[in-house]
Amino acid sequence: MSAIDSLPPLREVIETHQLLARKSLGQNFLLDLNLTAKIARQAGDLTGCDVLEIGPGPGGLTRGLLAEGARKVLAVEKDSRCIPALAEVAAAYPGKLEVIEGDALEVNPLTHLTPPIRIAANLPYNVGTELLVRWLTPKAWPPFWQSLTLMFQREVAERIVAQPGTKAYGRLALLAQWRADARIVLSLPPEAFSPPPKVHSAVVHLTALEEPRFPADPGTLNKVVAAAFNQRRKMLRASLKSVSPDIEDHLNAAGIPPTERAEQVSLEAFCALARSVKAAES
Repeated sequence: MSAIDSLPPLREVIETHQLLARKSLGQNFLLDLNLTAKIARQAGDLTGCDVLEIGPGPGGLTRGLLAEGARKVLAVEKDSRCIPALAEVAAAYPGKLEVIEGDALEVNPLTHLTPPIRIAANLPYNVGTELLVRWLTPKAWPPFWQSLTLMFQREVAERIVAQPGTKAYGRLALLAQWRADARIVLSLPPEAFSPPPKVHSAVVHLTALEEPRFPADPGTLNKVVAAAFNQRRKMLRASLKSVSPDIEDHLNAAGIPPTERAEQVSLEAFCALARSVKAAES
């Protein structure tokens, strides 16, 4: 018996269904159900929420989310080998789990979910960052989700919460912190997974803000930040030449020394720079 429900331990589930993790799918399975339940709790009170989970694998986190009282879990799984194991979870939680076999980058989950919606996932390493960027850059804000509780490689997690002046600070930190509160809530060693990855992992919790922290046009801000950090060792007057021929004027208007480098510039200053550039384009 497992610690959270009447279903078999995950190691037994993996053996029964012959679910050896596949590197090509970025899979690393968590086997400790007490740990998956702990991750689920980081998502907050789930009793009135639908939860989107990407890459459930054998269903460890899925079971944690359901045991913590999620109104419904929509699990999107690309690996067809995992579907029978997830069907067993669905049978143990009648009417609570819907499984879609497909690629998370191609599936539209909104036709299957009812607000309020939270996202919780041990994201496959090969698509994790791309999914996060998509969730942080929708056309309209606030987004469809209230919060994201996501597991990444520790290095990626640190990039999400990084502050100016640090090596990890960059586009991901700015995108995340412009529209959300982001913090690392849990760290996991390699031996928590099967197979053990070569790196440590961490869970990041992001709560969507009602409005962005500072006003800026999303497209312009993204363009400015992408150009700035694409050549992060250069001074901004050089790295941002492609953004505007009058970039030094815009930098001065935003209170940013043209000789500054991207990693030293705050989110507030980048937003001011984006407003100046946008105003000139209008």
